[in-house]
Amino acid sequence: MAELRKALEGLPLWLKIILALPGIDGIIWGLYRICKGTLPNVILGIVWIIAGTCVTWILDIIFLAWKGAVFEL
Repeated sequence: MAELRKALEGLPLWLKIILALPGIDGIIWGLYRICKGTLPNVILGIVWIIAGTCVTWILDIIFLAWKGAVFEL
């Protein structure tokens, strides 16, 4: 699990933004949050998998452009 997080963190910003597009965001960044292992992030990851294709992908793109990392607790 730690390898997945490190691999996603090591990607260039443009590729992270592509992975945050609708449909892909829920799966990729939802698993990323679950891999962190803390209870709030696991819950957030599960919600992200369900809602990532509809609305939450917008938050990820905003946070990637602003901070260079996806939204997490």
